[in-house]
Amino acid sequence: MKQVFGVLGNPIAHSLSPVMHNAAFEALGMDCTYHAFRVEKQNLGDAIKGAKAMGFGGLNLTVPLKEAATRLIETDPLAARIGAVNTIDFRDGIRGYNTDGIGARKTLEGAGVDIKDKNVLILGAGGAARAIAFTFAEAGAKVNIANRSPERAMHLAAEVGNVNGFGLDILDRCLEDTDILINTTTVGMDPNIGDTIVTADRMHSGLTVFDIVYNPLRTRLLLEAEAAGARPVTGIMMLVYQGAEAFRIWTGVEPPVDVMKKAVMEALKL
Repeated sequence: MKQVFGVLGNPIAHSLSPVMHNAAFEALGMDCTYHAFRVEKQNLGDAIKGAKAMGFGGLNLTVPLKEAATRLIETDPLAARIGAVNTIDFRDGIRGYNTDGIGARKTLEGAGVDIKDKNVLILGAGGAARAIAFTFAEAGAKVNIANRSPERAMHLAAEVGNVNGFGLDILDRCLEDTDILINTTTVGMDPNIGDTIVTADRMHSGLTVFDIVYNPLRTRLLLEAEAAGARPVTGIMMLVYQGAEAFRIWTGVEPPVDVMKKAVMEALKL
């Protein structure tokens, strides 16, 4: 009987995780299948326990379930600090992890960008920003957080520790010394294509600009980076690498990253 894996969330129909993971299972000849399940937040605990009882191999969680899961299951130390879980493993009880920050770090490393001792400016203070801020700070980056609401940025900065948080009004001053700019907001995402927080005239040529938005692949922010002579990095590989890390946690098998990337690109018709 096939071992079942899945992603829980609401909405969930748009998820590319089934396409990505099923391609990986097929490529490795593993008798496994991955599906998307719509789950309301109030039913999350029952859904996790039910998946465990039915012998699921593991789960991913997406909006709006990541934060709620930390109150329901045991988490690894990083996921506990982030305050969000996107991966659940059933091999030894029920344990939660967060692979979003790892996915972001590996995306930059794959583009030839080392984050250690670099000045990293994160736009946004939501769930993805939390994961990246904690993970990058632990990896030795010098992290700053800018958000439309300065209070949210400062609150997250205080939680991470040794990190600065501020509003968008002083963004230009901070950008001068920034090595890596990361957009974790939905600005530029379909249907907001054409919008951007930072334009080319505010960038410098030594800047790496990473937009975790992957649809469209080349966002307005990345087009502005190209115009400024900066290095653009798309969000497609963050999706792939966070999924690959979850695959590794569940199976102990090295994931076929190229296969997963190809499946996502084909699904997006890129």
